[in-house]
Amino acid sequence: MQLGTRWAAGADAPASVPAALLPAIAEVEAQGLRQAQGPTPWWTLTWLEGRPIAELDAGWEVLLTASGEVIARPFQD
Repeated sequence: MQLGTRWAAGADAPASVPAALLPAIAEVEAQGLRQAQGPTPWWTLTWLEGRPIAELDAGWEVLLTASGEVIARPFQD
């Protein structure tokens, strides 16, 4: 795993965040942040096996699969 960067939810994503993830990140923020309580959650971008994963402290992840599909989902237990 390679650490990428962090940014506050609702702020512009850094240039290092792949463009393919941006629409799903915006959707999560539009829907998921309505449910978030407390301080502003932060995104963390990491890379696993060369693919980006953006995780939101509020319990969401946006990832790019090996086939190129972007998936946004709540963290799975």
